[in-house]
Amino acid sequence: MPAIAQEVNIYTTREPGLIQPLLDAFTAETGIAVNTVFLESGLIERVQAEGDSSPADLLMAVDFGALIDLVDAGVTQAVDSDVLESTVPASLRDADGRWFALSGRARVVYAAKELDLDSITYEQLDDEQFRGKLCIRSGQHPYNTALFAAYMARYGEEATKTWLEGIKANQARAAAGGDRDGARDIAAGVCDIAVANSYYFGLMASGAGGDEQKAWSDAVKVLLPTFEGGGTLVNVSGAAVAAHAPNRDEAVQLLEYLVSDDAQKLYAEANFEYPVSETATVHPIIAAFGDLQPDSQSLSDVLPFRARASELVDEVNFDTFGN
Repeated sequence: MPAIAQEVNIYTTREPGLIQPLLDAFTAETGIAVNTVFLESGLIERVQAEGDSSPADLLMAVDFGALIDLVDAGVTQAVDSDVLESTVPASLRDADGRWFALSGRARVVYAAKELDLDSITYEQLDDEQFRGKLCIRSGQHPYNTALFAAYMARYGEEATKTWLEGIKANQARAAAGGDRDGARDIAAGVCDIAVANSYYFGLMASGAGGDEQKAWSDAVKVLLPTFEGGGTLVNVSGAAVAAHAPNRDEAVQLLEYLVSDDAQKLYAEANFEYPVSETATVHPIIAAFGDLQPDSQSLSDVLPFRARASELVDEVNFDTFGN
């Protein structure tokens, strides 16, 4: 009887095409086939409905809150791996091994190139010098609620509400659109600064988004904000081994491969994301921002503040321009 071919099945909320080069490289190195199922939404519900017979081995998500939601829903299992624990910083993984970050994206500030501004803190986003000069996407987007929750974890609810009111007062237009729109609007003179994710700049500056977006990137410089006395907020994409993984060993092997320097370099080249491995190479476009110092506050410690941060966004009418 022929041997059963090894495989690993991924359920992912991330477009599989973004990580396909890494999966192909894993298969070429190990002979283990990788099958992906893309689920834009309903990942937890699908795995729960499949129960013990679920074919899912690895669950992938693009936000730390979504990773913790997987754990809370009971659809993951703990992994004890020296490779993962020695490679992924403690602040970017679950203390009990139930999820691990695979790549990072910093919440940065795009600034007009001619602007006399070389550094900024997150606390300064409400500064009066930026009245009517700031662009940002919806406050309810996970990228922003993660930032707001991290602020609340530091300073408490009342201070966060005041800060959000200041950021709202600084808006040059309604909080809407995507992060790349901030660069577009800086280029058009609508705003002087914008809050955005680091990898979008790479996509624009590399030409991956076309000539128009390349022109947007040419109009801005990227600043790495920090919290006062802290570092830069880094959100993550990551993965967890499914609770009933039929190919558990292969899933762990794939996780360990994805944090190897070779795979982390592929992450950086394909998506302009920060590697989680400290020894992996950062793409030159991203490295040009300067030395990233990730904030030491654990993402797990930020999570309890996410729901209240979302409520505060509505309470201050963050997304309603001028009111």
